[in-house]
Amino acid sequence: MDHPESRGARGPEISRRTLLGAAAAGTVVAGTAGALGLGATGTAGAASPVYLVGAGRADMTGAVAGQGMMGYSQPQQIAQGLHMRYWARAFIIVDNATGNRVVFVTADSACLFESIHLGVLRALQKRYGSLYTAKNVNLNATHNHNSCGGTAWDYAYSLAAFGFKKNSYDAEVGGIVDAVARAHDSLAPGTISLGRSELHNASAQRSRAAFDLNPAEDKKVFPGAVDPAVTVLRLAQSGKDIGVITWFSTHGTSIADHNRLITVDNKGYASHRWETDQPGLIAAFPQTNAGDMSPNLNLVPFSPSGPTKDNRANCAIIGERQYQAGREALADSSAMTRSGIDSVVHYVDFSDVAIDGSYTLDGKAARTSPAMMGAGAVATSTEDNFEQPLPFFYEGQVNPLVAALGGLDAPVSPWIRDVQAPKLIAFPLGLLPPWPWIPQVMPVQIMRIGDLVLAAAPAEFTIVSGLRVRRVVANALRIPMDNVLLQGFANGYSQYVTTPEEYVSQQYEGGETQFGRWTLPAYMQSFDKLASALARGTDLGRGPAPLDKSGIQPDLVPPPPPDAPPAGRRFGDVLLAPKSGYRAGESAIAEFVGAHPNNNLRRSDTYVSVERRSADGWIRVFDDNSWSTEFHWSRPEGSLDASVIKVIWAIPVGTSGTFRIRYFGDWKNPAGVVTGFAGTSRAFEVTA
Repeated sequence: MDHPESRGARGPEISRRTLLGAAAAGTVVAGTAGALGLGATGTAGAASPVYLVGAGRADMTGAVAGQGMMGYSQPQQIAQGLHMRYWARAFIIVDNATGNRVVFVTADSACLFESIHLGVLRALQKRYGSLYTAKNVNLNATHNHNSCGGTAWDYAYSLAAFGFKKNSYDAEVGGIVDAVARAHDSLAPGTISLGRSELHNASAQRSRAAFDLNPAEDKKVFPGAVDPAVTVLRLAQSGKDIGVITWFSTHGTSIADHNRLITVDNKGYASHRWETDQPGLIAAFPQTNAGDMSPNLNLVPFSPSGPTKDNRANCAIIGERQYQAGREALADSSAMTRSGIDSVVHYVDFSDVAIDGSYTLDGKAARTSPAMMGAGAVATSTEDNFEQPLPFFYEGQVNPLVAALGGLDAPVSPWIRDVQAPKLIAFPLGLLPPWPWIPQVMPVQIMRIGDLVLAAAPAEFTIVSGLRVRRVVANALRIPMDNVLLQGFANGYSQYVTTPEEYVSQQYEGGETQFGRWTLPAYMQSFDKLASALARGTDLGRGPAPLDKSGIQPDLVPPPPPDAPPAGRRFGDVLLAPKSGYRAGESAIAEFVGAHPNNNLRRSDTYVSVERRSADGWIRVFDDNSWSTEFHWSRPEGSLDASVIKVIWAIPVGTSGTFRIRYFGDWKNPAGVVTGFAGTSRAFEVTA
């Protein structure tokens, strides 16, 4: 099911985003795609280039077997193979007039942890000196909940994977650096343009009880309680598209927590679709303020589903809808009225921010506190999970002491009023030894790319939280708010940010808002200062240094033992051959004597090849990055050193010919020497 939908992505209603864009005086050059020479063929008009642009993509897939996965933080979710590889997509834009440049990278991973951010920046410094820094590099994640675990230095995130996994960490850092290097090497004169559309059937408000507590003026911006905005940045060289960045808010939880295969989610699928349809183009689908946006449209507690009951099908459908909305926005893209590139960054200790009363609800000064996880957070997001690890916690659970004292308006101590109340604290993450279990000193960053401004933060913002940050930045820069996006999941990760009103209900998102009720005002104040500095052309300086936690990173899982085939067998032997024939739409299955996949992560390579016979021999038509293949690893019952590899190929409709399945593995001997091998199934016929 590589193409589950080809219908238009927008509903019948008039596009609110289009109307706003038209009303914003002079923000986008008036005109149609045809007037600019922007057709459906993916070529752009020949405007005078004022930029250098480049794009690059690289594999960043880590260990696919025997290690914890990242996204749902469930210890029982141990990887057992691979469905699709996950990728880093990098874009570089250089202003020819000033030499200013920005790097924008979207990773198909669950989170862009501080460990990854620091590791990438160090590698870029080693390679490029001072060219790429925390100021002009933005690293963000699609928030795919099925990537490799154990890549953080923060125990709150590595604990479920039973420690730090250096193999997956190195793969993620290496993949991002490779993508940036490829974008850098591809820099050439080019143009950028901006397009917009709306998408109303790829997200749902999963925390309505919290959203409804916001004031009417905020809620009326989101009449369906979702953020439908789709924004596209288009990069072209010599009139040909080389890169497209499509922002839209929805969670990466279409593939739910019963899955055991490393894979991408709906945004990764959207990238795969576009890049398959338009070879040579690099298409990223980053998040914005997706904190309360679920792709599971049915919103059924502990039965994530929608629009169907099949998680894999839903992933493709929600991804397809984003892809089509991106194509629609691309067709409407226009040249920007303002040229130039700029960026600023400042680190803030969010565990101890003194907040001016102009940013709070009641006009009183407030503070943040060290990170505290609430009971509502431990209860999980019920719309996006099958499992609830600790069922005695539930969403909406609050501190009974606060209620007993008369609620938030009671004359209680300033600490209770100003910081965490009414949260029922489950784990004091910011106070645990040997250092805080999540990052607390983190960057806020603003990037300006022509008319487009990104307010980047290391957290998941709800749509109204994102709205308020966008207002602050737009006011400080004196630009239309429609030109400002909240870039979430960027340059670090510290869970959620809700509005103070939403926080009071202590739904999942409020329980995950780590620094207390006034976390959002702390961000608003920080972004206001940063945007004002950008407007003045001044620099706030770096701010406090983030903690380097790389020193004590234990891995509680022993490495795989040396490999051994079952008695009488050799590595690569076929244990289960495919049938002699299949019809398109069926699944071909082959099993092989294998070895542990973590012996060689085969980054930029493959474990699987589905090959078609041609007049010139066997030609690879699918591999382990194809939507139609699955690569499963297991131990035979009672064995600690043998491996069975199962390859499943869901034969796409319309396929016919003679095929075979190949498996590529690497076995490790007792001396630690790794040797590659291959297994090949018999040929089989496929009829359409």
